[in-house]
Amino acid sequence: MDAFELRTQLEQLHPVSFGWALSCCSRNQMEAEDILQMAYLKILTGRARFDGRAAFKTWLFAVIRNTAATERRRGWLRQFWQTSYRQEHANDHQPAGQGAALDTTERQTALRQVLARLPRRQQEVLHLVFYQELTIEDAASVMGVSVGAARTHYERGKHRFRALLQPAEDWQ
Repeated sequence: MDAFELRTQLEQLHPVSFGWALSCCSRNQMEAEDILQMAYLKILTGRARFDGRAAFKTWLFAVIRNTAATERRRGWLRQFWQTSYRQEHANDHQPAGQGAALDTTERQTALRQVLARLPRRQQEVLHLVFYQELTIEDAASVMGVSVGAARTHYERGKHRFRALLQPAEDWQ
């Protein structure tokens, strides 16, 4: 793939790539922007190369996920030394208020919070399948797991999500 075609593909996939980066970064917009920029830099400098073994979108999502994982590992060390950071962000994930008539934004926030309560792999596969419209096979490739493992995470994630959502059924 030549440089022009690569840039064209990246530009076309930027909106969904940013959505995936947000998912990989626990919905932290600034961190997602940084991760996406680092992933693009890896690609444009040749440190990450598309070999054609998967769809371009699948490969791109894997690069973003791996970049986010690398940065997450670096962050763990920083977080270990900065205990004040933990205290500052302890209340970031408060449950949304449950009123009789939640507006759309509150519903989306509540759904994100339910999704955030799932194990990381289940969150990832559900995001890739439902938000990014990937197949389970492509999601498995992005996540770096077998198709069987992705299917298991997908099924368990759907069941757990449904169970966590049950108490909020009074939304209607």
